[in-house]
Amino acid sequence: MGWCTSPPSVADLPNHIDKSTMAAPPQLYEYIDQHQSEFIDRLAKAVAIPSVSGDATYRKHVFEMAEFVVQELEALGVKTRKVDLGKHMLDGQEIELPPAILGWIGDDKKKKTVQLYAHYDVQPALLSDGWDHEPFKLTHDEKTGRLYGRGSSDDKGPLLGWINVLEAHVKLGLELPVNLKFCFEGMEESGSEGLDDLIKAEVGPGKFFDGVDCVCISDNYWLNDRTPCLTYGLRGISYYKVTVTGPARDLHSGVFGNTVHEPMTDLILLLSKLVKPSGEILIPGLSELVAPLTDEEKARYDVLDYSIADIEHSAGAPVALSSDKSTVLMGRMRYPSLSLHGIEGAFSAPGAKTVIPAKVSGKFSIRLVPNMTPENVDRVVLKYLNDEFGRLGTKNKLELENLHGGKPWVADPNHWNYVAARKATEAVYQKTPDYTREGGSIPVTLTFAEALGVNVLLLPMGRGDDGAHSTNEKLDKGNYINGTKLLGTYLWEIAAISK
Repeated sequence: MGWCTSPPSVADLPNHIDKSTMAAPPQLYEYIDQHQSEFIDRLAKAVAIPSVSGDATYRKHVFEMAEFVVQELEALGVKTRKVDLGKHMLDGQEIELPPAILGWIGDDKKKKTVQLYAHYDVQPALLSDGWDHEPFKLTHDEKTGRLYGRGSSDDKGPLLGWINVLEAHVKLGLELPVNLKFCFEGMEESGSEGLDDLIKAEVGPGKFFDGVDCVCISDNYWLNDRTPCLTYGLRGISYYKVTVTGPARDLHSGVFGNTVHEPMTDLILLLSKLVKPSGEILIPGLSELVAPLTDEEKARYDVLDYSIADIEHSAGAPVALSSDKSTVLMGRMRYPSLSLHGIEGAFSAPGAKTVIPAKVSGKFSIRLVPNMTPENVDRVVLKYLNDEFGRLGTKNKLELENLHGGKPWVADPNHWNYVAARKATEAVYQKTPDYTREGGSIPVTLTFAEALGVNVLLLPMGRGDDGAHSTNEKLDKGNYINGTKLLGTYLWEIAAISK
């Protein structure tokens, strides 16, 4: 059961910061160390707001979280503007989209301007899902140093890390080394609806993003829980909903079983034709869309500080698809994956209800890599599902929807933005970071890169075992505090480096 053993902690790293080589002033670190409790209290207040963007019943709380963020920023001298992104359909009703929060502080033409991005919405979470603690109450495990709560790592902790950095500068009377612009959204977990259009509309002379030199996003994680990383690539996503309808209403299986075509049977058969237990995607033509692997790229995966034990520790069980490290890494970073997520309309409560559902919807997603796009993947996937459904010989009806999508992204890891982040990481953690491509999707990353025409960096705060999107999501106290130092040091390294 070695996979249950936690690797060494980095919680004590603040005591080992090499102050002789860092660009940031020592008093910045001292302030952060002295105000750890206040920073944790700030995170607790944010986690207590259940800002779930994918459920209409929680929409008021997403707006509440937006107000919380604005108040925190404005209290530290940031000028803000909440941008109305319009309305959208959710759960059968038209409702207001949460606002995008644009903020800015500093306008010194001699300084670089760094654009920061984070999101204030979270994934759904219920205690009944299997949480050990109330998901929307931050629980500090003093023994392990872990801070449990929905959004603690994804992405409220990193968002508040920037606010902590701001507070330290303001309270210490330290002038910020760069100009800062903020773009915080409340729909990242639901496709970032409306944000792309806003970004594109605010590009140009005199507009909000004018003058931005680089972008920093903190919305991803280390590969493991011992080695920090810088991320220069992300997979994209295409998220599908497959609906099968038949009878006019739910039926009794004792009366109608083996008498009518059952939607659930059709749906299960259809979903079974998408992916093998080995992870192999069964959709013809999809693998032909993937950029070929080069020897140079393959070598990058071989040297990363990662092991099969890491993936199994993060997963909480010995379930890795392969015993080869590079194979597992490429499966996460540079090859597509297809995951089945759930079924709507099916009986799932305790007990033994003998119902034949009249309508069921299966949900699955495909993580995209270069040279895949949502458009060319759609053509292949939708044709395959329609063809396979036609082979079932059923009288039920099929409806296919792409709920949201985003293209993959890859940046230049040798850019000065990454060099500054490397130096900051080495100063705070005394380790050279791994350079990784992440398996998750942050669609706005590509939008920033293409619309602004500048380098985009992913600078993670959390660890690989944080459990974002899962039960018992956590952020280690060490990562929260050191991560705040890292974000602050990054700004000073950006100021010091030559373009």
